[in-house]
Amino acid sequence: MQTRSKFFDDMSQLMTNAMGVAQGAKDEAETAFNSMIDRWLADRDLVTREEFDAVRAMAQKAREENEALKARIEALESKSG
Repeated sequence: MQTRSKFFDDMSQLMTNAMGVAQGAKDEAETAFNSMIDRWLADRDLVTREEFDAVRAMAQKAREENEALKARIEALESKSG
């Protein structure tokens, strides 16, 4: 009976080690894949969402300033004309 218990203990240890190796390989593959995607995106010169939102906010502000200046010019032209 003692040998059977030793056999199961050894098998359990072997399976635990195999799962550890598999988890390590999975983590390494995920890291490599994420790195490859990051390089691919960087090569495509794409912008991040934060950069896009910042430029959009700047464009909106410029649009509002242009409208205000246009209204001011029209008011000045109506006074002088």
